[in-house]
Amino acid sequence: MPRPSVDLPVSVDREAATALAVQLGDRLRDAMRGGALSSGERLPSTRALARQLAVSRTVVTEAYQQLYAEGWLEGRHGSGTYVADVAGTVVPAGRPATVPVPAGGPWDGYGHRDGQGMIDLRPGRPWVHDYDRAAWRRAWRAAADLAPASDPDLRGLPRLRAALAEHLRRSRAIPVGPENVMVTRGTGNGLDLVAATLLRPGDRAGVEEPGYRVARNVFAGRGAEVVPCPVDEDGVVVDGLPGDLRVLYTTPAHQYPLGGRLPIPRRERLLAWARRTGAIVVEDDYDAEFRYDVAPLPALHGLDPGRVVLLGSLSKALTPDVGVGWLVARPDLVEAVAVTRDALADRTSGPAQQAVATLLEKGDLDRHLRRTRLEYARRRAAVVDVLGSRVMGDTAGLHVMVELPEDAVAPLVEAARARGVLLDSTTRHYHGPPLRHGLVIGYGSASRAELRRGISVVAELIG
Repeated sequence: MPRPSVDLPVSVDREAATALAVQLGDRLRDAMRGGALSSGERLPSTRALARQLAVSRTVVTEAYQQLYAEGWLEGRHGSGTYVADVAGTVVPAGRPATVPVPAGGPWDGYGHRDGQGMIDLRPGRPWVHDYDRAAWRRAWRAAADLAPASDPDLRGLPRLRAALAEHLRRSRAIPVGPENVMVTRGTGNGLDLVAATLLRPGDRAGVEEPGYRVARNVFAGRGAEVVPCPVDEDGVVVDGLPGDLRVLYTTPAHQYPLGGRLPIPRRERLLAWARRTGAIVVEDDYDAEFRYDVAPLPALHGLDPGRVVLLGSLSKALTPDVGVGWLVARPDLVEAVAVTRDALADRTSGPAQQAVATLLEKGDLDRHLRRTRLEYARRRAAVVDVLGSRVMGDTAGLHVMVELPEDAVAPLVEAARARGVLLDSTTRHYHGPPLRHGLVIGYGSASRAELRRGISVVAELIG
């Protein structure tokens, strides 16, 4: 028999600037962190709690969905919503609270561990299990044989910068040399270095809406005013861009999360806007290696090297664990970023750079990319076969979007989780109120068998 639900001593303030769903999530999180709600206790249904608080059911559903994603709540099929095992996260009175880490599996997109034993169909997670172990060992042995540098180049290992320049020339048709390349710890690190170099408190920085929340966080962390810039099915809408942006962050190869590819005429209009306004365009090339049934489009950087900074990393192509990425810009901007990097005492691991250089020089990374491109193409085909015409943004990358009615999304995510499938929605990718609603489905991290099972659950729930 299901346990009776607890009476929740929570309230929301309709006069506050914070959204009601965010307030409710904060109240419940605090109750679980402080011990007022214990592991295994059953929460009221969304309908019952909405009635208690005199709010819409959507408010409660969104709060529950966020707490599901963070690992605070768990669903039990046919039984209801329960407080997950949060042992060790209760903070006694008088002690400072720390970020809770509920028990579970891999880290989720919110900074918590989540999802042990679940089929993970959230975006941003690559398949890291099929790699050439001999090549991997060879690269790290070669790195271990080299003496550590006493004064490493702030721009990165010269050997690796040359190899990356050649890789970008072959893979993205970008004619750059080592003087255009800085080795970073990944896309987020590269973006932060650019922001620290170019932005001053109060400057306006544009981010696609919906878009990559890390970009919003980076710009806000550097004191900039974050400006949401609308996108449509093709990517960023150039005609609506403000004229006073200092920097614009965009994902033209595969818009995150809607999946559009920015057409060449719009790319040209975007660069004309940047030249007219003096803005710097930051191009995140995060999964440009993976495209299906379409010809590659030229990178923005190749069309205007003076106004575009290109960011990339090995997180999708190889593994996030290696911690190596790149920043490509005109030489004077690379040097300016190097000065910033020195002031921040920021470095990329020397042994990791040496290992990646070996993988590039031996052709091992290219061979790995060919294998993974074929693997992801099969996964993408499996998703499209099941979900059919509902799918958007399937011509590239490692995720697709399925648009749904607004009131259907949160219940579907909750129902899928109760059946062992983790999903993401468009909601958390918006800076303001969501204008498009649906699922953002990643097909990178689950095995093909798990993917087929998970997509079948999604199709069944969509109906």
